[in-house]
Amino acid sequence: MASSSQAPRTPLTHAALADALLAAVRARPWHEARDRRRGGLPFTHPPSLDLAVAVLPQRGPPVWANVLFSREHPEGVVAQIDERGGAVANIAFLADPVDAAGTSIAWQPGSDWQRLAFRPLHGEGPLRFVAPYPASLIKLMVVVGVASLVASGGTSWHERWTHAGQTRRVADWCEPMITVSSNEATTALVALLHERGLIRREAEVETRNGLHALFAQQGLPTLRLANTRADGGWFNSSGAGVGQLQMTAWDTVRLLWRLQDAPAPWLPDGAAAMLPSACRAQVMDWLAAQQLNQVLSTGSLQALPGWVSGIQGRFAHKTGTTETYASDAGRVELPGGGHFLIALLTTLGTCSAPHPDAACDWNVPQLGAAIERWIVTHLDG
Repeated sequence: MASSSQAPRTPLTHAALADALLAAVRARPWHEARDRRRGGLPFTHPPSLDLAVAVLPQRGPPVWANVLFSREHPEGVVAQIDERGGAVANIAFLADPVDAAGTSIAWQPGSDWQRLAFRPLHGEGPLRFVAPYPASLIKLMVVVGVASLVASGGTSWHERWTHAGQTRRVADWCEPMITVSSNEATTALVALLHERGLIRREAEVETRNGLHALFAQQGLPTLRLANTRADGGWFNSSGAGVGQLQMTAWDTVRLLWRLQDAPAPWLPDGAAAMLPSACRAQVMDWLAAQQLNQVLSTGSLQALPGWVSGIQGRFAHKTGTTETYASDAGRVELPGGGHFLIALLTTLGTCSAPHPDAACDWNVPQLGAAIERWIVTHLDG
């Protein structure tokens, strides 16, 4: 029992979590990050970060928040999310643009956003936010698509699927796609999704049971796996990639939420599970076996000079990194029971990394550690 001299415990609320996320991002010295593309000089603009967290404690109601930072919002903005955890209301999300060669251009040094044409992604809020490319985080959408095929009888984990001359069980394609981020496996599985009719080449063409229809049914409008090819092509060179494969942090957190054994407050009461429990467990097991702990958690990088720790709890997650982007999303187990879901999409890729073997600036895992510490401390009271 707490002594009478102790201050009363502050309730964990959406607003308190939002304030904590804002403070955690603002506390990091992002201006000290260096851009390898500029020979180690500072970045020409503040980084973009889309950060969402949902705390699902062992006891008590869930709490969530989403904050966004960019050159247009350097001090950050809090996403307006209703009391049921619905879609963000005050942000107009824009697709990440590319040039005629398919190269991402919004984040190049010195880029002038006043000269760029941005395509709407979702939302009509008064504030705009250019959604960073999720990179290999999109593989979370792919594995959910495969799991939905398994659930509907369109395939099985044990079916043998041949792609590019290689034949493996579907599960044996999925595992390396998640645990070591295999691009080869991703291509094979995107081809499978095309072959079974779950996705189509055109962004706006979907079958009744298509992947975008599934995301729409779950209330996740910014999750898009558009313009991939029937042969499995999903890179910029295939006409997909940047600007076509889209995720935002809040919808990614809510996708992860639908992989948990917990009701989704933003859906109608009694809404059916997105996937059967066995499929959800299989996907989460693969996420828990992640071997690329190098963004919000950094266990894979301990041998590097200047190493800093990130999230320390058991983290079932998927990362995505390129020269320009770094993302990470998953579930973190809490020591007192329960867990929190976190998603971060940033423009701080390997070009900001302090070492050739690192994935991003050290501020990113330090941010993850600060968020975890705040949540654990707050819940322990």
